[in-house]
Amino acid sequence: MKIALPRKVIMIINNLQLHGYEAYAVGGCVRDSILAKRPEDWDITTSARPEEIKRLFRRTVDTGIEHGTVTVLIGKDAFEVTTYRIDGAYEDSRHPKEVRFTNRLEEDLRRRDFTINAMAYNDDARLVDVFGGMKDLNHHLIRCVGDPRERFSEDALRLLRAVRFSAQLNFPIEKETAEAVRELAPTLNNISAERIQTELVKLLVSAHPERIQDAYELGITKIILPEWDAMVGVGQNTPHHKYDVAQHTLHALKNVKRDKILRLTMLFHDMGKPSMKTTDENGRDHFKGHALVSEEIARKIMHRLKFDNDTIKKVSRLVCYHDYRMEATPKNVRRAMNRIGVDLFPYYLAVRMADVKAQSPYKRREKIENIIAIRELYQEIVLNKECITLRQLAVSGRELMELGMQPGRELGSMLSELLEYVLDDPARNQKEILCAYVKEKLGQ
Repeated sequence: MKIALPRKVIMIINNLQLHGYEAYAVGGCVRDSILAKRPEDWDITTSARPEEIKRLFRRTVDTGIEHGTVTVLIGKDAFEVTTYRIDGAYEDSRHPKEVRFTNRLEEDLRRRDFTINAMAYNDDARLVDVFGGMKDLNHHLIRCVGDPRERFSEDALRLLRAVRFSAQLNFPIEKETAEAVRELAPTLNNISAERIQTELVKLLVSAHPERIQDAYELGITKIILPEWDAMVGVGQNTPHHKYDVAQHTLHALKNVKRDKILRLTMLFHDMGKPSMKTTDENGRDHFKGHALVSEEIARKIMHRLKFDNDTIKKVSRLVCYHDYRMEATPKNVRRAMNRIGVDLFPYYLAVRMADVKAQSPYKRREKIENIIAIRELYQEIVLNKECITLRQLAVSGRELMELGMQPGRELGSMLSELLEYVLDDPARNQKEILCAYVKEKLGQ
């Protein structure tokens, strides 16, 4: 098998080989190349020790020198070059007690997580596949290298990575590997929130986010996202729905594009439903106020998983407004844009569409036509540069003070009142009209 290695990767491998060392592209880049996917990163493994790697390349960074990793810089690109190694005993489901360097490629591949990630390649030896990675790629299987319990005990994050790779590649998890995941799922408690967050996001933005259901069935969400488990089996006896809350969420996830903000919003949007469910005398279910509770849950989860503030702010706002419905009129759309945010409004429209498409056929066409009409009005408002925010008002606080208003709460209230006045009719956004409005209010 021939893999087209990038020129800079060939340069690194050739340089190491010229000085008597073995060197191969390894791991995910080999897997993706075989699958005809473009690798995000190219990692290289070598028999050279870290100090020898640094000696052979002009620009290097000690990114993980204690584990044998040196980053080689060529132009604007960075490549991790790691010495063949054998990991010692693991004591915390994450870190080896010690790392020993070795001269044998097979020993280095043996410590890797899954067979499909334990293949190496260079143009001389071609594909080195000691543990059946190609066979598992051909059979579409996620299988651990060697004993899955050993691999998962070395780094518990691999439990979640198994589901993540399953979602990215649409491969089922091999039976013995899945049994080990189910058995060792509680050890995910030993993994940092940041590392769990990274894998969860990769799962969600994959081509098959619905495989989060596998994480539930294998006992993973019980540890890292118990709020998911609370949605499972919660029925929605209403004409608008045909799935339980969790199944509806799975369909909503699939209905929205592969964007971190959108996928997180769909994951969280109905998490408030279990606690807000009521059933009337006719047996119909209601979930009034669930959006606000979902927002609260979303914030709690994202803080727990150490998401950045910008993501928390955007996702929380979208979860809060995911069920915000309106008649498609210019005035309503301007007000909605003001409340939700001009930048977030296209996300809101995508969220609403994904939500509706995951509901029952009842009034679906009517709902979708409403969303499309709102989108068209939004586009017109943006095109016409109509006033939506305080910043776009034709007057500022300075002009109001020139009319005699004092700085403070009353000034802020007047600016907000003017914005409401303009949201009703954008033609009013003229300095003369707004100043006249203020003078009348002040009795001038």
